[in-house]
Amino acid sequence: VHLVESGGGLVQPGGSLRLSCKASGLNFKIVSMDWYRQAPGKKRELVASIGSDGTTKYADFVKGRFTTSSDWPRRTVYLQMDGLQPADTAVYYCHTCYGGARWGQGTQVTVSS
Repeated sequence: VHLVESGGGLVQPGGSLRLSCKASGLNFKIVSMDWYRQAPGKKRELVASIGSDGTTKYADFVKGRFTTSSDWPRRTVYLQMDGLQPADTAVYYCHTCYGGARWGQGTQVTVSS
């Protein structure tokens, strides 16, 4: 199982980024996929989830700003992040449970002027 994130970078406050997580080696249609983030000196925290039925859940601190979606044929999930703030600066990870916890390598998001 491999999860590969991409799309991170440096953005100014108020800006947007779209993260991608491409999955391989699993039955993409039966798993839920999660986005976590970890800021320096802080614990990793759940940001958003999307179930195999397309149901989405969000942490309160991103509701109304972030949107997660999936593309089954491409085995890819996305995290659209709008209205980014410096507090959103973190490494963002893709995660799923498939024969155990599976994590991507992470992608850095930095929000700074």
